Amino acid sequence: MKILEIRSLAIPDVKVVRYARFRDDRGYFTETFRKSDFFGHADSGCFQGIEFKQCNESYSLSGVVRGLHFQWNPNQGKLVRTIAGHIIDLALDIRKRSPTFGKIIAYDLPASPDAAFADWLWLPPGFAHCACMLEKSTIEYFCSAEWAPGNETSISPLATDLDWSVCDSVLKAQYYRTLGSAILSPKDRDGFSLAGWCNDPRSEHFVYGKC
Repeated sequence: MKILEIRSLAIPDVKVVRYARFRDDRGYFTETFRKSDFFGHADSGCFQGIEFKQCNESYSLSGVVRGLHFQWNPNQGKLVRTIAGHIIDLALDIRKRSPTFGKIIAYDLPASPDAAFADWLWLPPGFAHCACMLEKSTIEYFCSAEWAPGNETSISPLATDLDWSVCDSVLKAQYYRTLGSAILSPKDRDGFSLAGWCNDPRSEHFVYGKC
């Protein structure tokens, strides 16, 4: 795995891991993950103590919005990439007492077979994750904890009390255009507001510095 860079987004704990593709006249080859390269990179300190324990694949129709999902006991981080299609990926900081608590950011994650690189997006434990499908899309994500039924919930993508102040304005506008006619599960549509989640005792599973 040839990692080109690991960089922070507007919320510094959310990272982009960009890796190279090796192209020729047939197409390309790439290693999307190699443990020694991933955890041995000079800028991989953010992954200290992380072990990926589950890998999921999800296919969605255009206009689907999935999220904002999170899990506790055990807390779960996600490493996300787009295999096919085009998504906007969103990360919401739900860590109480975090300097960026309640802030949400977006990252453009198209599958671009002609590009010389591709990206993973890392959302550590303490972040709610949402994927907004701009077209039919397949995503893959590594999880730092196995699925724990009964220990997961969501903040609704329709919640009006999220802080968009550090989010890219173009991606926010694209997201809201999609959200206007989005295909949502009842669970996601009826999810918590941020304030509602904060008033739930289970929110104490996500405290800045302890996630």
